[in-house]
Amino acid sequence: MTVSRGREFLSIPGPTTVPDEVLNAMHRPAIDIYSGDLPAITERCLGGLRQVLRTEGSVFIYVANGHGAWEAAVTNVLSKGDRILVLESGRFAIGWGEMAAVLGVEIERLPGGWRRAVDPAALEEHLRADGAGRIKAVLVVQVDTASGVVNDIPAIRRAMDAAGHPALLMVDAIASLAIMPFEMDAWGIDVTVAAPQKGLMTPPGLGFVAAGEKAMAVHREAGLRTHYWDWTARSGPMHYQKYCGTPPEHLLFGLQRALDLLLEEGLENAFRRHRLLAGAARRAVEVWRQGGAFDFNIVEPAARSNSVTTVLMEEGRDPAPLLAFLSGNCGVVLGIGIGELNGKAFRIAHMGHVNAPMILGVLGAIETGLVALGVPHGKGGAQAAINWLGSELAAR
Repeated sequence: MTVSRGREFLSIPGPTTVPDEVLNAMHRPAIDIYSGDLPAITERCLGGLRQVLRTEGSVFIYVANGHGAWEAAVTNVLSKGDRILVLESGRFAIGWGEMAAVLGVEIERLPGGWRRAVDPAALEEHLRADGAGRIKAVLVVQVDTASGVVNDIPAIRRAMDAAGHPALLMVDAIASLAIMPFEMDAWGIDVTVAAPQKGLMTPPGLGFVAAGEKAMAVHREAGLRTHYWDWTARSGPMHYQKYCGTPPEHLLFGLQRALDLLLEEGLENAFRRHRLLAGAARRAVEVWRQGGAFDFNIVEPAARSNSVTTVLMEEGRDPAPLLAFLSGNCGVVLGIGIGELNGKAFRIAHMGHVNAPMILGVLGAIETGLVALGVPHGKGGAQAAINWLGSELAAR
């Protein structure tokens, strides 16, 4: 028996649901790449990205996914033999560092595990020990979608400043941009990488890199530069140079509309919407975990992200039956555990084009699955989410 007919609810941490307005904006013929509307669309997209990133720095758009943006960032500011420090808090900063290692960059890792945020004090101590300044860059994610953690980027910047270390601060904002506050310039971030398929509500296929003045200065001496990723080549006077060839027209049409929607909502309103919907998910998990079958992956409540909630199963309990039940019987697709959490966790995404009916529907379906499969759990998690959200939204 199934009740899955109807629109599928995609609750994975990217790609996220794309608004109809964005899909409609993409449904148009191709246009001239050299003149007419397209150069103005590029400028609107770059301007919108600067607003969301809160930067006056240079922004570059690539035909690539987030991993491509990683490589673009690394190749534009580093040389073979340079050393970088990767701050572990899950899968993705480590992956970024692994990509740099393939290019000939030496990697140090600040251990952090998968259940906690980066410790700024440990970072400060590590950097103080690097008296020779061999570390050229510090790589960190604001939100790791594998572990579900959110890292305190301003505290990380303060730790670097306290250590008096000159390394670049390079931040992956792929899973946090437009979901929670991000202040590239005010927080002293030198390089930011981002992508559109999460909080920016656009199909995957683009990668963004923003560079501040310090990064642009370092770029001039970087030895890993290649023509495709190169910031200098992409700063030429011709429109097609911004893309090293043919622009990704239809993704730009969609991105422009998505940025318009986001800025019409207002960034602060978008941040509050994500905080409320994430809070509802956490209230439900807080009740369900009382059955002992699973728990939050992130130990400290303050370090649980507003992008995704990662739920860790008890030892020996596979999340696969629950995920299969929800997909096959309820039309709800949750995120699987990845990396060290493969086969040990599931993930509830609450990012991008999402509202109260969507997240409450997902939570209700999960509780239905827990009941149907006899998974031990505290009763009333979905109701706890409703009660909390209702109280937060009550007129004051």
